[in-house]
Amino acid sequence: MDAADFSAVLSEVRRFVRERVVPLEAEIDEKDEMPADIREAAKKMGLFGFALPEEYGGLGLSMYEEAQLMFELGYTTPSLRSMFGTNNGIAGHVLMVGGTEEQKAEWLPRIASGDVLASFALTEPEAGSDPSTLTTRAHLDGDTWVINGAKRYITNAPLADVFMVFARTDPDAPRTRGISTFLVPAGTPGLTVAPKDHKMGQLGAWTADVHFDDVRVPASALVGGEDGLNRGFATAMGCIAHGRVHISALCVGMAQRLVDESVEYARTRRQSGKLIGSFQLVQGLIADSMTDYYAGRATVLEAARAFDAGTDTKIGPSCTKYFASEMVWRVADRAVQIHGGAGYMRGVAVERFYRDARLFRIYEGTSQIQQVIIAKALLGEAARG
Repeated sequence: MDAADFSAVLSEVRRFVRERVVPLEAEIDEKDEMPADIREAAKKMGLFGFALPEEYGGLGLSMYEEAQLMFELGYTTPSLRSMFGTNNGIAGHVLMVGGTEEQKAEWLPRIASGDVLASFALTEPEAGSDPSTLTTRAHLDGDTWVINGAKRYITNAPLADVFMVFARTDPDAPRTRGISTFLVPAGTPGLTVAPKDHKMGQLGAWTADVHFDDVRVPASALVGGEDGLNRGFATAMGCIAHGRVHISALCVGMAQRLVDESVEYARTRRQSGKLIGSFQLVQGLIADSMTDYYAGRATVLEAARAFDAGTDTKIGPSCTKYFASEMVWRVADRAVQIHGGAGYMRGVAVERFYRDARLFRIYEGTSQIQQVIIAKALLGEAARG
């Protein structure tokens, strides 16, 4: 995007986040629901398609530009980003990476506009950070694929219009092969969505289990057509690598907000007749958090540059996801400590962000999975013993 146009987009999003969404954070958390007018405003701003190609109605942002946008969106409740994150990220990228031209033309414009909400149905009860062990299956019956299985913690499932479903199509193939991806519209007979999950944090972002009982879809539902058969795992990994940089940038945005909340509290809160900002141990907590934020921002931007250049689409995304998710958790913990007893009270921003931040160390691959990915990529055969 032209630099001036992109700067205008960032400014508009910054105003939207800070003037319209931040004042609603407590309400969103209490009601566990994103207001309809915020959803409509996000659609009008093009936020449902910022990472999708311009030819399909998106903004076509690079990973580097997307990271900067996530810094702005991360400043508020992560349920805002979650509302359109899968359209731009792991769900929309399934079609970008693996879809046929016909599938892209049919679905991407509606996904980019927000008229269609897409979900990424990969995780299962016994297949989380390692999706190669998934057990959902699909077999061909004439010219129809029949899908059976269950998915867990699927973001936006209660609201989704279409699911990108990963299923094993060759049970005899090695674990990372024999998996394919299917476009399954909501309302397809046999597809049921369980009640939304009751989570610790990130309220307003809905997840739920999804069940497939003899769900029948036409051959055209196979993402990538015949060429996409048994290529679903590779497609998923490509989408998740992008998602790891995306989530890392979101963590940086939240860290900035937590630093701002900590600084403002330390400037105004008095204890023993003094501003707590005058206490050197409090100053140390703030300095550590600012340093973490600064390092996280630099790490994300470097990973985004390498991702765009194609020079690092594996180690970089895992390194930045690992660092940024652990970083924001440390910053959130310090923010609560700086606030003292007030930081433990509902209705205080840092208490809510403390709950919200915990999930970043789990989804898009846990911190432990990132460690394994990084180490194996560096050690090669030596990692196998």
